[in-house]
Amino acid sequence: MGKIIMMLLLLSSLYVRSQNNLPKNVTAVLEKAGKNRDELEKVIQRYNQNKADSLKLKASYFLISNMDIHSSVDYYWIDGTGKRVPYNEMDYPDFVTAVKAFEAIKSKYENVKPVPYVYKDIDTIKADFLIRNIENAFAVWKQPQSKNIPFTDFCNYILPYRVGSEPLQDWRTVYHEKFGWIEDSLKTQNTEQALHYFAKDMRTWFVNTWDQEQRKEPLPHLGPIQLLNRKKGNCDDIGNLMTYTLRSQGYCASLESVPYWATSTGTHFFNSTFSSEGKLIPFDVSTANIKIDNFSREPSKVIRITYAKQPDALANIIDREQIPPGFMRNKNYMDVTANYWQTGSLETSLFAIPSQPTIAYVCVFNGMKWRPTWWGKINKGRTKFDNLCKGAVFLPAYFVDGKIQAAAYPIASGYQHQLTLKPDLVNTRNVTIEEQDKYLKFRLDKKYTLYYWNNNWISMGEKTVTEGSTSLVFEKVPKNALLLLIPEYSQGKERPFIITDNQERIWF
Repeated sequence: MGKIIMMLLLLSSLYVRSQNNLPKNVTAVLEKAGKNRDELEKVIQRYNQNKADSLKLKASYFLISNMDIHSSVDYYWIDGTGKRVPYNEMDYPDFVTAVKAFEAIKSKYENVKPVPYVYKDIDTIKADFLIRNIENAFAVWKQPQSKNIPFTDFCNYILPYRVGSEPLQDWRTVYHEKFGWIEDSLKTQNTEQALHYFAKDMRTWFVNTWDQEQRKEPLPHLGPIQLLNRKKGNCDDIGNLMTYTLRSQGYCASLESVPYWATSTGTHFFNSTFSSEGKLIPFDVSTANIKIDNFSREPSKVIRITYAKQPDALANIIDREQIPPGFMRNKNYMDVTANYWQTGSLETSLFAIPSQPTIAYVCVFNGMKWRPTWWGKINKGRTKFDNLCKGAVFLPAYFVDGKIQAAAYPIASGYQHQLTLKPDLVNTRNVTIEEQDKYLKFRLDKKYTLYYWNNNWISMGEKTVTEGSTSLVFEKVPKNALLLLIPEYSQGKERPFIITDNQERIWF
């Protein structure tokens, strides 16, 4: 019997490999899969046998052809001797039980610590997992809320088995059953109304830990079942949770990201879906309004994280080591900034450097650092950055030897005009900085240092606030300069600004 099964598997594999009609991008991934190739070919063979499964075959092509860029980040535990500790959080029915078990294990082993590791989808995914994912996704595609969704949107926003680099877990059936009540509750409700149900339910059992706690373990993203078990997480966890939840019930869902706010500190994650008419509906279940009509501040970029490779992603053009760490090193994202904010292009000449690169980056000031947020090709010492938000200040930069360095002077991109902020070192002036409600309040006896930008932050000296003072005066400040005022008690949230000729202060 065993020999017969092996022969059938071999014939199945040979059948798939003998087909000349496989898409080239599918064949390319199969060749990378090595020992796991047979598992992926089993999926193709499953849907190649029946013409009625032609869409499922195309769905399997979609998943496999994009699989080679995906992997999971997870970790295991070792003791002080390097021996692996027999513990897995997912072996327990809930997080409380898992934590208690881990505390007991720590008493048996000395110096327990986590060891992160990465495993690729093409090396580990089994045929049964992929087939279940496809079958369950197609089952919900028949639901009223999704039956009119085009196949392309179905593939992009319902079919994928993962969102980011979370540990791979078989989640569809669990989520479909847990949130299945929503189908009965929403028979007469549209998508926007449905989001309120999803949000209300989530708030009864899931805790938003943003700005309250950080995971100390080396786990960038929780797996879908971990989210259900832990019942807490930050904004990207909530975004992932809602993506799984909506997809499990037949709603399109994607995870959207603001890599860096352009006029504030931090990042943000939220979701989007589509109405029955195909209209984009951005939403954030952690907020009171849920639906996002507009942001309260300028986003450097808004990025949609996709499962599919995007041909215009920078990592498809140059080696990822030439790209600053962050989302631009990935191959599966779309720039959707124009859906959320007024945008424009920024074109500038660049400083010449010995090892002239082919790509320049544009940065926003976030968390007291210039953070790279987009890119542009360099042509004859100039570059152009497209689709940047208006209302922010940007620094063109190079990424050389693993570091960001200025490539041009900062550019203030207003809603009507752009201004290159090259400090005038000859024409200087005295600058009076006054208190301003919601932006700046001076503290008695505290020191404040004013800086201007000229390829780095240069100090103009410090001033101490005296009794009754509501302003500080700094002498010989260069005109047309980007400025930054930092108090001695700084928490790293200060914002740059300019002062116009009529002494108006504009914050960025």
